[in-house]
Amino acid sequence: MNFGVLFAGQGSQKTGIGLDFMSDPLFKETIEMASEASGEEIEAIFKNDENQLAKTVYLQPALVAMEAGIYRMLMRDLPDIRIGGMVGLSLGEYGAMYASGALDLADTISLVSDRAAYMQEDADKIDNAMAALIKPDVEKIESILQKMQDDGQRIYLANYNSPKQVVIAGVKDDVLAATEEIKDQAAAKRAIMLKVNGAFHTPLFNSAREKMHERLASVEFSESKIPVISNTTVKPFTNDWAEIMEKQLAVPTHFGDCLSYLIKNMKIDATLEIGPGKTLTSFANQVDSNLENWRIGSLQEYQEFIEAKNGLKG
Repeated sequence: MNFGVLFAGQGSQKTGIGLDFMSDPLFKETIEMASEASGEEIEAIFKNDENQLAKTVYLQPALVAMEAGIYRMLMRDLPDIRIGGMVGLSLGEYGAMYASGALDLADTISLVSDRAAYMQEDADKIDNAMAALIKPDVEKIESILQKMQDDGQRIYLANYNSPKQVVIAGVKDDVLAATEEIKDQAAAKRAIMLKVNGAFHTPLFNSAREKMHERLASVEFSESKIPVISNTTVKPFTNDWAEIMEKQLAVPTHFGDCLSYLIKNMKIDATLEIGPGKTLTSFANQVDSNLENWRIGSLQEYQEFIEAKNGLKG
């Protein structure tokens, strides 16, 4: 079986993520290292006693640390697992960055912590929002948004997630107006407002993009040991991590196309989603229903996967 490993992005979090893994010494070590690199107490963020998971600046390093910890456990317990390639959704690209060997754990967490701080600054400047559109007529939606932009409204297509879902984002009032217009024109079956802290992957984050340009100038990336398909270019990262990760902040993601690339070019026949929730697994099913799907967001799911792959179960 040839796996495409999928790293979850922002929006998948919930109170208590990661805590059940803390009983594993390697995971605990990862979280301690990430806490030192980020300057935040990651375990406390998992607990969410002060609603930290609702804030980009805290959530991003915590989620990437969780994904890194799970991946380290996986490499320890299933060192021979066959991985054809990786793709992360938005923030999840940093989980893939670490897992592929492009950057070590401390540098990955330090980078994502700074990214989160830049994004939090932009998110706090204006009341913004994101909405998922189910079963969209993409051409009709693009036409609606273009007309609104021509009228001075700040509303954009932010995520092309799968054949059955895209996400729009922008100034909150403009997002609400767009969802009404899309509804009136029957351009999508329904719209769902997302629980996120900003209109990510839109020009509203150009200031964060500029700061990331400066921050990335001093980062030295290694060659990835496993191909990672970029949300921005829908091609494998090469020596262009810095250039692309700067752009990634303010341009749309193309997760569905990235998965199709893995299927066509890396011949994956199964997916393994790492991180809380099952959003990426759902997208994978929508892209190709023939894929075998697994996910690891809890210690129980991890144990079930290890047992199955070791022939102890199923």
